[in-house]
Amino acid sequence: MVALNIDTNDIVIEAWNTVLFDKFVRFKHLVTSFSYHSDEAFARHPFPDDARVLDVGCGFGDCAIRIAQEFAPRGKVTGVDCAQNFVSAAAREAEAADTANASFFTADVQLDDLRGPYDYAFSRFGTMFFMAPGAALGNIRKALKPGGEFVQIVWRKREDNPWLFEAEQCVKEIVPVISHEDTDEVHCGPGPFSMADADMASSMLQGVGYDNITFERFDADIFIGRDIDDAIDFAMELGPAGEIIRLAGEEGQRLKPAVIEALKETLKPYLKDTGVWAPSSAWFITARNPD
Repeated sequence: MVALNIDTNDIVIEAWNTVLFDKFVRFKHLVTSFSYHSDEAFARHPFPDDARVLDVGCGFGDCAIRIAQEFAPRGKVTGVDCAQNFVSAAAREAEAADTANASFFTADVQLDDLRGPYDYAFSRFGTMFFMAPGAALGNIRKALKPGGEFVQIVWRKREDNPWLFEAEQCVKEIVPVISHEDTDEVHCGPGPFSMADADMASSMLQGVGYDNITFERFDADIFIGRDIDDAIDFAMELGPAGEIIRLAGEEGQRLKPAVIEALKETLKPYLKDTGVWAPSSAWFITARNPD
């Protein structure tokens, strides 16, 4: 059994740099639908055109590139991710888009120097997977200038995100659930709903020194498949349902045919003429580094 050091993200970083990166590349056409949430966050909380912004958990770099091009053309946007493969992909995307004021680097946000100071920090679904989230949030605050603002987007409760929750419940009825502690397999970290509780998230942010903490709810249908087969593949590879199948190993693979049939019924209500669209719900959390 692998002994996990709770002060580091080593197992999580390996997952995001290997198996999860490969899956995100495969389903990039669906992951980009998360832009509905970032577009709304940018509309509510635009950045000044000369801002210096840190994009935490930058992934493929689409948010950092948009901020650099549209909101901060005279400023500088720096994307950080724990996975070198994502950072390399983001750098290629920025070069292709001729975005000279966007740059990227690899770091563990919990522990490493984030190369501040920044006027703003931003994260779209990038803060739910830290093994020590308080350490990460505190390190982000230290990288902000006094009065600097942190805007993060996180998923709200499971029940309001049926595209993830209903698929997870479906798979749990068929596949044995293996906890992270009972396997040597790499994993994504705490999971997409680790920041869903507003009281817990607010207390954590206050505990590491932020003030002026606000929560805004945003609901939007998101694109989870070109068709039912695509949506089933997405559910079986990414999110909690995919993690259950992967961590179950050979048994998870053996039970895949049964899972596929069950997911067809679960996802069928979300099929529309333009693909599979399911409700989602997120928090926009803003917090300030005190002057």
